[in-house]
Amino acid sequence: MSTADAPAAPAAPRADAPLLEVEHLVVHFPIKHGVLVNRTVGNVHAVDDVSLRLGQGETLGVVGESGCGKTTLVRALARLVDATSGAIRFRGDDVTHCRQRELVPLRRDLQMVFQDPQASLNPRKRVGQIVGAPPERTRELLRRVGLDAEHVNRFPHEFSGGQRQRIGIARALAPDPCLILLDEPVSALDVSVQAQVVNLLDDLQDELRVSYVFVAHDLSVVRHVSDRIAVMYLGKVVESSPAEELYVKPIHPYTAALLDAVPIPDPRESRARARRVVEGEPPNPADPPSGCRFRTRCPRATELCARVEPPLTAYAGGHLAACHHPLNVSREEIAAAARSPLSPATAGEATPDPAEAAPGAR
Repeated sequence: MSTADAPAAPAAPRADAPLLEVEHLVVHFPIKHGVLVNRTVGNVHAVDDVSLRLGQGETLGVVGESGCGKTTLVRALARLVDATSGAIRFRGDDVTHCRQRELVPLRRDLQMVFQDPQASLNPRKRVGQIVGAPPERTRELLRRVGLDAEHVNRFPHEFSGGQRQRIGIARALAPDPCLILLDEPVSALDVSVQAQVVNLLDDLQDELRVSYVFVAHDLSVVRHVSDRIAVMYLGKVVESSPAEELYVKPIHPYTAALLDAVPIPDPRESRARARRVVEGEPPNPADPPSGCRFRTRCPRATELCARVEPPLTAYAGGHLAACHHPLNVSREEIAAAARSPLSPATAGEATPDPAEAAPGAR
């Protein structure tokens, strides 16, 4: 075969290319019914049209109530569940539908730390076997995560919950990955231990330049480790923003309610704070509401919210939000957002009048 006929070598990823890129990811779980004939009668909309980007050495925090799709999202990224549609690109390669043998190199570069440290560790194996690295490397990893190197011969039941989670982190670090998916890694731990584990993850990132997708239901947990935060509700990202921008200027009413639920240490300040409480339970993910999925619990919902699903719209400061009635934005910002590439007009939909779309804008 001539040189001209030889297949071209795959192009190297650009230096500015994201480490992880998710485009319009959908994960639906079929609902089966029947005894003799197992028919599909519906679908659980676990993840619905989610797009995300993550750079090398960055942390993306993913927050929301239980059942909003956070865990399904990270399990899809780790290829533990299959995507219904959409694309997952890791280091420029599409890994959405890789076969099992093609996932072997991916498993080395992309590791996961699970929510329950006790259930995720094999109780019949010693720590050294769980970490799975050569003895000296295992001892080094244990020291790095704050454990005694001599713990290598102990079993998981001999450790506290926080120590078991450190073992899980050591196991994730063993193959020297560039991305770690953390599925609520501190939710099963005491508050004081949570802070220790979060600080450990922060220090490891500074040292190793590893990237994180950090899932939590508490916005206060991800504040100090995240570069960017995505807020999920009923399978969708309703707001995404640089971390500090989100805490100073929440745009979506759901995000504001989550921030109001964050406890304040000072009891006087806590009592004086006006809380926005989200009433009721989240809708059934097998039968999500029309239009805006948050409208059934939103105090600002109007008839427009039931008719038209709000798209993710770009605001100043790298802020994205999907809301017809955004908080903390002026009419001028709303008008500018309507002309952005992510606006409804660009998607071919009717753009609501700013006066109708933001009755509480200021």
